[in-house]
Amino acid sequence: MKRSAILILAGAMSLALGFGTCFAEKIVLAGSTTVLPIAQKTAEVFMDKNAGADISVRGGGSSVGIASLIDGTCDIADASRPIKDTEIQQAAANGRDPVAHIVAMDGIAVVVNNSNPVSKLSRKQIRDIFTGKVSDWSQLGGSPGKIVVVSRDTSSGTFEAFGELVMKGEKVIPGALMQASNQAVATIVAQTPSAIGYVGLGFMTKEIKPIEIEGIMPSKETVLSGKYPVTRPLFMYSNGQPQGMTKEYLDFVKSREGQDLVEEQGYVGLK
Repeated sequence: MKRSAILILAGAMSLALGFGTCFAEKIVLAGSTTVLPIAQKTAEVFMDKNAGADISVRGGGSSVGIASLIDGTCDIADASRPIKDTEIQQAAANGRDPVAHIVAMDGIAVVVNNSNPVSKLSRKQIRDIFTGKVSDWSQLGGSPGKIVVVSRDTSSGTFEAFGELVMKGEKVIPGALMQASNQAVATIVAQTPSAIGYVGLGFMTKEIKPIEIEGIMPSKETVLSGKYPVTRPLFMYSNGQPQGMTKEYLDFVKSREGQDLVEEQGYVGLK
């Protein structure tokens, strides 16, 4: 009897261990390339701390992430803009319930090549550049040269936030170089003396120069204080109130440790 009891106990333990291995909870994040560095770093650290967690992170843009949440192909949508009413309606039609979680604050930095002498612009001047009303740097006190406009593409939450905060609904010039990521914008501006673009704070490097807007330089301090005029929250959307590992991960992102990781990636933490 004792030997049988031991065998039964051993079998039960093996079965339990097997379940723990086979049924590790998988979480899929998709969406904003602005939020991507936050998602990647926090997922990496969270998985290190939780052996049962399996987190997959991909980009694609805010609209792609929200569409993925709506059609059920991701668990968390990363977005650098609020969800639209039409998307909420689509989600409801699919039996989905997007719930917003603000995970960081960000400033959209308007950037130029380091060789460009222009260092200050108003929102109207930036709008005039991106609509094509101003097409040469000499019109803004810079060296003569045709302005190369670099923008995010239309699936980007950063594109939509820039459109709301700077463009005021006006269209970006058709000849603009439309890019799928913040990194692509930063790279083109760094390599093109006459270029201008915009990126999230987390993508600022020494290879590009931020412009003062209305006399305010983009920084963690000016974003947190609200002084910088092109400031927006960054989101992660869950389907309904998060449960299980999804809740644990989102709680971690919003914790003190998670917000320290947000700061390490160049964004503005909430704590």
